[in-house]
Amino acid sequence: MNTGKGITLKLVSAVLFAVMSALIRYLGARYPIGEVVFFRSAFAVVPVVLVYAWRRELAAAVRTENPLGQASRGALSIVGMFCNFGALARLPLIEANAIGFSSPLIGVALAALVLKERVRIYRWSAVTIGFVGVLVVLAPHFSRDELTLMMASAASLAGVTYAVAGSVINAGTMIQTRHLTKSERTSSIVFYFSVICALSGLVTLPFGWIMPSTAEFATLATIGFLGGMGHILLTESYRYASASVVAPFDYTSMIWALILGYLMFGEVPTAMIVLGSAIIAGAGLFVIWREHQLALAHKTAAEVSPAVTAALPSSARRAG
Repeated sequence: MNTGKGITLKLVSAVLFAVMSALIRYLGARYPIGEVVFFRSAFAVVPVVLVYAWRRELAAAVRTENPLGQASRGALSIVGMFCNFGALARLPLIEANAIGFSSPLIGVALAALVLKERVRIYRWSAVTIGFVGVLVVLAPHFSRDELTLMMASAASLAGVTYAVAGSVINAGTMIQTRHLTKSERTSSIVFYFSVICALSGLVTLPFGWIMPSTAEFATLATIGFLGGMGHILLTESYRYASASVVAPFDYTSMIWALILGYLMFGEVPTAMIVLGSAIIAGAGLFVIWREHQLALAHKTAAEVSPAVTAALPSSARRAG
């Protein structure tokens, strides 16, 4: 374990994903979503293949024990990616980013409903507070004037719809990933995710792609490369530090979204968006902390149980 290295890798991955999102926001208003999805996924395969080939793990990345599971996760990921990119093209960067961070909270609810995991009052409270944060972020859209404007603007209405739908779908993807990791390597999941999404984006070619200029082609390729490298660094960060240590640094993406949104698009977030983002981040951090506490409790119980059993008289052990 190397906690400092794990945190550094996580921070760099957060920057890469934030820049990738800003570039999608830059091109997304003009380019079809399917075309952006294709470039994001196709060029993400390049660093994935190069890195795993260099580490002599490419064969493991291509090998899969659960092709149907990979396909079903890929199908859900496609829908989620289309929704995420649609939201980025239509909403301010920090707003789309903040709503997206409600996915882990939705994942807690889905884990209880789908996986039948036991979720206690602490995490349910965090989920509820997180949803309040989402409502705070969206509150400006529900004022009388803004609601009239949003209903009259297909782009604004679609952006909110995409963002909320994307958060729910991404939460479902997290649940699928947790199930898939029981039989699949992380490298395999990343590889097939990129390939399936690239093929799905390519299917939209007949529906009217735009021929990019040299500079725009470079931007599209950069989006994919940043996405691929971000996934690799994200995965590597968990090699050097526990999830409870590095996961909170995901929320630094909100800071970068705020900075990039202002510098690139002149977006100044309202007080409600900042407040809602803080509430969502706080709720998410609490869930991470609570998961860490439960993991420690389970570890302690597992260590104590053999010791208690060993201390019992042999007759008591046989009776147990």
